[in-house]
Amino acid sequence: MQSFRAAAVSMNGRLGEPRQVLEAIAEYARQAAAQGARLVLFPELVVHGHCTPSTWELAEEVPGGPSTSRLCEIAARHKIVLSAGLSEKERDIVYNTQVLIGPQGYLGKQRKIHMSRDEVLFYKGGRELPVFDIGFCKLGTVICYDNSFPEPARILALRGAEVLLMPHAARHKTWDDTAESERAARGFAAHYYRTMIPCRSRENACFSIVADQAGRAGYVERYPRESPSQPHHAGGAFVFDPRGEVAAATQSEKIVEEMIVADLDAQVLNEGRSDPNFTLRTRRPELFGELVREQVTS
Repeated sequence: MQSFRAAAVSMNGRLGEPRQVLEAIAEYARQAAAQGARLVLFPELVVHGHCTPSTWELAEEVPGGPSTSRLCEIAARHKIVLSAGLSEKERDIVYNTQVLIGPQGYLGKQRKIHMSRDEVLFYKGGRELPVFDIGFCKLGTVICYDNSFPEPARILALRGAEVLLMPHAARHKTWDDTAESERAARGFAAHYYRTMIPCRSRENACFSIVADQAGRAGYVERYPRESPSQPHHAGGAFVFDPRGEVAAATQSEKIVEEMIVADLDAQVLNEGRSDPNFTLRTRRPELFGELVREQVTS
């Protein structure tokens, strides 16, 4: 890995408004490139919205769809690598997909593996965990709820990932229009990321970059307006280094769109992976068979 600058954007993925969202992505990409970022992470399902009722109709082919084409234009114009979430359709099956785009075009994708709550009504889980060499680092993606399981991040690290991209559209806590309620929801989300993601960074000696959707993306008629299943996201963006320490973070008071920029120092990664107690060197996988034993008996 080379040292480089990365950005993470916490923004709203409004339901069924891909054109407007893509224009916002273009503007954030411009700002990130102007600050020297070479890699920019955008949230899960930001392009089409999280569990949009018309997800099946909106979902596109990857990489042949119009949204991926637009993202390729943005990456080429600003000479950056970007990652953004959308609804992918393949043979009439829809996936929660994060695409990876470089200055020269489409690089690959990660399909979310574990579906949370009502996501099972819209998406089928993926089956692959690819690692991509983008020149200045090797990276893999762990989408939202997949981060609740230690195995995806560990597998990506075993396959060579040095940077873990962690896009979210996490519905942590509802809030009303009072400052106190907003602060509580934002603080709850920040606490979640600050307590869980550092473990993934530290145990795998990887940089972890988090970007959550931020704001009320709209309302879904099947749910009560105050339901925790509404696509309302408290937001936040973080960068954690391989020691599990915060390299950059958004504020934790208000639910607003924000971008953070951080320098990822290759020396910090090298120090973590040269530690005598680096877990990928000392682990005993021959004793872990229980992890892959079939648990369903009927």
